Amino acid sequence: MKNLTRDDITATLGELDDMTIVDILSSGANAEELAEARAWVANDEALINIGKPLATGRVGMLVEILTREEAEEPGPLGHQV
Repeated sequence: MKNLTRDDITATLGELDDMTIVDILSSGANAEELAEARAWVANDEALINIGKPLATGRVGMLVEILTREEAEEPGPLGHQV
């Protein structure tokens, strides 16, 4: 499977800062791995409940990148969460 492009990333995750995009591109991940990481970030409890093992390898790396990005977003009052 081919490596991700910036367009693939923004189509899946929306607009992100350049550093996050570079981190994702540097991971060497493909679109399937990005989709799996997105699922983990969106709802890890459901994946654990169905017996899916925790994300490792490139998917685990992407989960860390996406979680970091999510934590840096401003909250409803403009403060970082």
